[in-house]
Amino acid sequence: MTIKLYCFGESGHSYKAALALQVQGLDWEPVFVDFFNGETRSDAYRAEVNEMGEAPVLVDGDVRLTQSGVIQQYLSDKTGRLAGDGAEKYEVLRWVLWDNHKLSSFAGITRFLMNFLPEDKRPADTIAFLQGRLSGAYGILDKHLEGRDWLVGDAVTNADLTCCGYLFYPEPFGFDRAAYPAIDRWLSNIQSLDGWKHPYDLMPGNPSDRA
Repeated sequence: MTIKLYCFGESGHSYKAALALQVQGLDWEPVFVDFFNGETRSDAYRAEVNEMGEAPVLVDGDVRLTQSGVIQQYLSDKTGRLAGDGAEKYEVLRWVLWDNHKLSSFAGITRFLMNFLPEDKRPADTIAFLQGRLSGAYGILDKHLEGRDWLVGDAVTNADLTCCGYLFYPEPFGFDRAAYPAIDRWLSNIQSLDGWKHPYDLMPGNPSDRA
């Protein structure tokens, strides 16, 4: 049975789940969520797809899950891949939680404020504060990746697929890939994985669709 992922191209959280499906070679298809026209706030979406109004949403038969980290773990339980072996699984989880709290959470809102709001409504002071928090997170990530190909162990895990969630997007939000050589090398490693695709190629939905 084909797995369905409710998602949209602009969503880095959706990308984490889509990338986990993709690099594991699972049979899946995206279901476009029209976030920018308010679909996730609609009564129909909250009644029929997800009561919390979230994306991504994974549907695998009778299983319906939200939160990218939960979805990644479910897929790892299904395939036996990407979750880490032995004690590594806790290190993988540590990076997934760190990303959700310290990296992707700030990257997503900063990118939204800088690119998807009208220019006259962009809160400059808030953006500067968020970019400061992000700068610290980039430094932590870059330092950890010095001398490493992957965040945990000797192979790609959910830690990598989580932490890269927003770092391939072209819209400016304060991340300069060239300024972080270890992150740059690591992102190239991810791009070399079988099945890797850019978020706008992997999922439906692109800012150009609304231009």
